Amino acid sequence: MSKAIRNQALGIGFAILFIGALIGQSLAGLAVYNDDQTLHGSSPVGYWDFVTSSNFVVDVAENWQSEYLQFFLFILATVWLVQRGSPESKKPGDEGLDSDENQMVGRFAKPNSPKWAKDNGWRRHVYSNSLLLVMGTVFLLSWWLQSVAGTVVFNADQVSHGQPEVKWIEYATSADFWDRTLQNWQSEFLAVGSMVSLSIYLRQRGSAESKPVGTPHDESATEGE
Repeated sequence: MSKAIRNQALGIGFAILFIGALIGQSLAGLAVYNDDQTLHGSSPVGYWDFVTSSNFVVDVAENWQSEYLQFFLFILATVWLVQRGSPESKKPGDEGLDSDENQMVGRFAKPNSPKWAKDNGWRRHVYSNSLLLVMGTVFLLSWWLQSVAGTVVFNADQVSHGQPEVKWIEYATSADFWDRTLQNWQSEFLAVGSMVSLSIYLRQRGSAESKPVGTPHDESATEGE
């Protein structure tokens, strides 16, 4: 059991952090929401009512969609774009989809390779792009959920101020929706760009996200091997 946990420690660790942060967000959000309810002469709500409300869902979804967009674009970009010296990039000259031999697909697959990697039809094509497909799907679903929940929250605010409600498409093209969206996107793009650039010159000994400490700045993690 201890070996199994050690072998999965990175995933388990971040799952624990995620659950803890989500619970913390829900508790803090409930307190803020009920303070606002009291301020406006309304009754406080219970925990379950809050976490199933559009107010909580929109805040969660708008963060999820930006995170998955970040990974979707980064995965796609690193197929064709390179950054010399960054461990987050392939070596210059290695741009593209790579050969079947290097990717170990079809007749070059190993005996223990994933089943769909050995296939020569549509299954191999789908599996070859499965990470990008899943990241993109989660992004689109989260973004849609943000827009739906955001419409409910926006309309509740409209009603409280004596203003007419709007339809989903009107909200999805509104300044409020894009303000929520773009403030998350810009931070994600900054984080990725910083990681790619800073990892050229800075190191973290023992981290898979860093080059070995003594690797020259203009070499990737593998160029010197």
